[in-house]
Amino acid sequence: MNEALLRSLTPGVLAVLVRRGADFAAAEDAVQDALVEALRVWTADPPRDPKGWLVTVAWHKFLDATRADTARRRREDRVEEEPVPGPAPAVDDTLQLYFLCAHPSLTPASAVALTLRAVGGLTTRQIAQAYLVPEATMAQRISRAKRTVSGVRLDRPGDVATVLRVLYLVFNEGYSGDVDLAAEAIRLTRQLAARIDHPEVAGLLALMLLHHARRAARTAPDGSLVPLAEQDRGRWDTASIAEGVRILQAALARDRLGEFQAQAAIAALHADAPTAEETDWPQIVEWYDELARLTDSPVVRLNRAVAVGEADGPRAGLAALAVLDASLPRHAAVAAYLHERDGDPATAARLYTEAARKAPDLAERDHLTRQAARLNARRDH
Repeated sequence: MNEALLRSLTPGVLAVLVRRGADFAAAEDAVQDALVEALRVWTADPPRDPKGWLVTVAWHKFLDATRADTARRRREDRVEEEPVPGPAPAVDDTLQLYFLCAHPSLTPASAVALTLRAVGGLTTRQIAQAYLVPEATMAQRISRAKRTVSGVRLDRPGDVATVLRVLYLVFNEGYSGDVDLAAEAIRLTRQLAARIDHPEVAGLLALMLLHHARRAARTAPDGSLVPLAEQDRGRWDTASIAEGVRILQAALARDRLGEFQAQAAIAALHADAPTAEETDWPQIVEWYDELARLTDSPVVRLNRAVAVGEADGPRAGLAALAVLDASLPRHAAVAAYLHERDGDPATAARLYTEAARKAPDLAERDHLTRQAARLNARRDH
């Protein structure tokens, strides 16, 4: 059984049910029931048309649930709309479903959370980490969003900004390695850029390409993380970097700066440096200032502290860090790095150990633990 195939087909099947009049919550339940059925029967008898099979089974599941909950006349109307047997059309409905989930009846935050969960395939825990909120809080937010759109016909697409936010978060999860969705996010953003002439759509596509270009160099053969300064830049994808820079330059020329363009500009400066030592850190700090003005994000200010530490020295970086909430994710890791550069290995080792305990994934935890061990070993000698 190819579970990756099932995951890739899910958005399209869900979109078919929604277009045929199923409310979102009921359609999602029906698709999940169809996936369970597929896991049970496909191993012995895989269908020739997997998507068509899922559409038919999910629709029957939806009808079964509808018959139990709705009036007879509505049931009969929907029975008449049963999909015609045969191959399903090879249409990519995923991007359309992103827009439908960004429904005007939802707040942008709720729409993003719902789409990430229902279409992006992310867990509630991953979404909560992206939003810096407890998992229970995010679970309630997603449940409220489902209740809001339950019974609402999803025929009024949401705005581009909400869809961009979803694509950005899906890419970040894929890029981290927890869920392999980075390439899918780039594909969908390319589709969006082809349909909508908007500088922030272009900015997001440029940002994705510039980050994705470094992906091969981000991990060692043993799976351990390789920090940006230590990456083999010969392994970076120069074609993706060139495309990303070209798209970014065209977007910036329109003088409608947004947060994704600013982030892409920072990524482009990293990509443009032949070595880590030649990175233009003062200009990166300037772009972080623009990004902080646009977003007022504490995570942006955390990353800015690192850039300040590189541009003006670790003491300046620590001063920028001191005004931020110490409970921010990766705050301890940034403090450890700056203290090490400032010649305080004891404090740095303690903070690396603290950061390792709070790391969101195993690869990052192992990296931070090794950093602490390296400094402790140096002190012992």
